Amino acid sequence: MSDSILVAYATRYGSTHEVAEQVAATLRENGLEVDLQPARRVETVDEYRAVVLGTPLYIGRWLKDARRFLTQHQEALQKRPVAVFSLGPTREGEEEWEAVRGQLDEQLVGFPWLEPVAVALFGGRYDPIKLGLFHRMLASLPASPLYQMPASDVRDWERIEAWATDLAATLQERG
Repeated sequence: MSDSILVAYATRYGSTHEVAEQVAATLRENGLEVDLQPARRVETVDEYRAVVLGTPLYIGRWLKDARRFLTQHQEALQKRPVAVFSLGPTREGEEEWEAVRGQLDEQLVGFPWLEPVAVALFGGRYDPIKLGLFHRMLASLPASPLYQMPASDVRDWERIEAWATDLAATLQERG
């Protein structure tokens, strides 16, 4: 096992990838060796001493790539520190944040063996122009929560960096 940290991410439209890049950069700035990879491309986590997984909550669930990553690497992940961050709310407002936090908690319950050393929920980005055909069609329906929703970006980069800085200290303490 090396002294390296894996930051793996699942993303649909690139926002979580951008956050994962910031998390990786902050961990590096705090003296850690970091490897950044899409979760779907990770074949093994055996060479890493810790793992950070980032995934958006999309329609109330983690992306399939993130769920598959956790299932595929369960045994190895139970032997090392794991941190998790999710992107969720695309609008400000306490009610939306509480609802999405509940969705994050439900996803964590789905992996009862997972005991993250840190969990964070960050705001996300919504850009209707980037939606694929299927999701554009869904968003065009009046019953959709995305109906006529404007583009937004509520990612708080200072909060993301602060979380990653705290995580770096936690991982350094764990050797």
